[in-house]
Amino acid sequence: MSLTMTREVFITCAVTGSGQTQDRSPHVPRSPEDIAEAAIDAAKAGAAIAHLHVRDPETGQPSRDPALYRRAVDLIRASDTDVILNLTAGMGGDLVFGPPDRPLPLADGTDFISAEERLTHIAECRPEICTLDCGTMNFAEADYVMSNTPGMLRAMGRRMEALGVKPEVECFDTGHLWFAKQLVAEGVLSDPALVQLCMGVPWGAPNDLATFNAMVAAIPEHWTFSAFSLGRDQMAYAAAAILAGGHIRVGLEDNLFLEKGVLATNAQLVERARGIAEAMGARILSPAEVREKLGLKAHHPEAAQ
Repeated sequence: MSLTMTREVFITCAVTGSGQTQDRSPHVPRSPEDIAEAAIDAAKAGAAIAHLHVRDPETGQPSRDPALYRRAVDLIRASDTDVILNLTAGMGGDLVFGPPDRPLPLADGTDFISAEERLTHIAECRPEICTLDCGTMNFAEADYVMSNTPGMLRAMGRRMEALGVKPEVECFDTGHLWFAKQLVAEGVLSDPALVQLCMGVPWGAPNDLATFNAMVAAIPEHWTFSAFSLGRDQMAYAAAAILAGGHIRVGLEDNLFLEKGVLATNAQLVERARGIAEAMGARILSPAEVREKLGLKAHHPEAAQ
């Protein structure tokens, strides 16, 4: 893909994530009601897409409970605010090993389930988009591995396509993008694909511009990509993504601060990103325009198969 500035940009807001951030900011939504409100507020601020995880409403811990997803999704769909739903399918591939001298048995925190189980809430809620973490990596903590085997990814990709839900391929490193192209070549994923470049996540692709440009250059011309980085680099990568020909992701999943010492809301982060894009001369796309651009299918959850 050539590095040509995007003139029509869409914004994704990742409103809560599954990291241990629930006690670091009062703005990180926990309950389905709070998550839905955050997504709606982000949409009103200019986000075309809301990327959702769910959490236990009492503890704030990440959850895979389909009932929590259904509640949040129903509230958003019942509102008078249009926003494209993008649900995570990344949970359920967590391996936590014991210490180096006793790696087995696997330790507390391991959550490893089948491809079908990982997509239970996708089949029930039928969002327009869901994520497909396209590889395995050491993920920040010493003995935690985010595991997504080729067989698991093929099974999940086929199921997403059968449900009519567009996979957003999450690429945390160069090999993940390489495998995404293999999945398209095999017909597992539809062409063109939708890619999210996840920069600066330990220990994936570092968020230097050389690595970022190399990953962008490896994306086929007719594919669509967004990009993000973490913490104080979030807004810098909003600008970098636009300059490189992509789209924007911001939100409290990736960054808690509006500026040093000032905790942000999701809507404030979207507003800041929108201001950057518009100052660069880009127009912000509406949800309807993004649906047309990406060929997304609107579903009713009762149509689940």
